[in-house]
Amino acid sequence: MSNKPKAATKTEVYAALAEKSGLTKKQIGFVLDGLTDFIKSQIGKKGPGLFQLPGLLKIKRHKKPPQPSRKGRNPRTGEEMTFPAKPARTVVKVLALKALKEMVQ
Repeated sequence: MSNKPKAATKTEVYAALAEKSGLTKKQIGFVLDGLTDFIKSQIGKKGPGLFQLPGLLKIKRHKKPPQPSRKGRNPRTGEEMTFPAKPARTVVKVLALKALKEMVQ
């Protein structure tokens, strides 16, 4: 078995932030809910399509163009098949900024 540490749960994150900031867990919940709503307003249809958490990450709305149907091979059977067309869609991209990248090195 691997002794790899597990990701922190929501409760553990709230507790750690409450301890560092001196706020209560409930107040931390309100702060994070407010941040979520703000991000939604920024990357939503009526916002600029970009949100940056200074020094950590950049979240942006990206419009993907429609893709035509194409021929290809089924990777399991190797038989020829036609992949269906994909309509235009909007996706969210999250980019790590320099400070975040340096944390993992």
